[in-house]
Amino acid sequence: MRALITGGAGFIGANFVHQTLADRPDASVTVLDKLTYAGNPASLAGLDERVTLVEGDIADPELVDALVKDADLVVHFAAESHNDNSLNDPSPFVTTNLVGTFTLLEAVRRHQVRYHHISTDEVYGDLELNDPERFTEHTPYNPSSPYSSTKAGSDLLVRAWVRSFGIEATISNCSNNYGPYQHIEKFIPRQITNLIDGVRPKLYGAGQNVRDWIHVRDHNTAVWKIIDAGRIGETYLIGADGEKNNKEVVELVLELMGHDPEDYEHVADRPGHDLRYAIDNTRLREELGWEPQFEDFRTGLADTIRWYQENQDWWRPQKAEVEAKYAAQGQ
Repeated sequence: MRALITGGAGFIGANFVHQTLADRPDASVTVLDKLTYAGNPASLAGLDERVTLVEGDIADPELVDALVKDADLVVHFAAESHNDNSLNDPSPFVTTNLVGTFTLLEAVRRHQVRYHHISTDEVYGDLELNDPERFTEHTPYNPSSPYSSTKAGSDLLVRAWVRSFGIEATISNCSNNYGPYQHIEKFIPRQITNLIDGVRPKLYGAGQNVRDWIHVRDHNTAVWKIIDAGRIGETYLIGADGEKNNKEVVELVLELMGHDPEDYEHVADRPGHDLRYAIDNTRLREELGWEPQFEDFRTGLADTIRWYQENQDWWRPQKAEVEAKYAAQGQ
């Protein structure tokens, strides 16, 4: 099997490449990645000759066509994905998330290649903190940022290409991931790496915003379940019943790293900060028989902390620049 993985040098994509090579000895992988700040070739270091890294843009029609032509499967992780960045400059989000997805879909249509589209629960907007409901596959889209709105648009493109052109595609919308190889501008690795460097963690506002956390390995096992057994044209929501508010997460990071759980700083909240995300994963569990390995968030977080402690050579070159950017924003 020849798999083309877009964004395969990024956080979730790199983990997907590692897991694919470990679990599927018949697979060869081509990674297409633009290698922006979020794509790191070091995340693929040490992998065998079954992996080829191509530096390029998913919005480049000629390059995409040539790579899709030689693939049996396209798994589309590549995206501009940081909410703060989308608020500062929405334009790359429109180009990558919309034009890039369109370019892939057209190549997939020409060459009749199986396609799986990775998306986010943020396309559904947010829920009230005391709302008993969770997002399902039938929840109306209600995005609130340039990031989530362009991801919503990319999902709708996939659905249209399935219905209008008959491509073989599935979609997954996942909750917040954590784990190895996540860029240190993101919430959990930023807190961990700050503590390693003796810096107090930072918490947006009162920290009451709730996210539904899932370990990246569990996300990727679910993706393979969907590719192998999911119904063409369907959407599956991926979550591990891991709802925690940001305050709880920071306090648990502090505790697991041997610090006072209340030793953190409050910083100005993000504009338009969504209140709560929560995934109903019933279809994934009942239809495809998927179960998460890291059902306990504490265990998964401890595993993640160990990885950042043991792999400082991977994240340290980025640290000073990330913190300087946040300092300039008062965060």
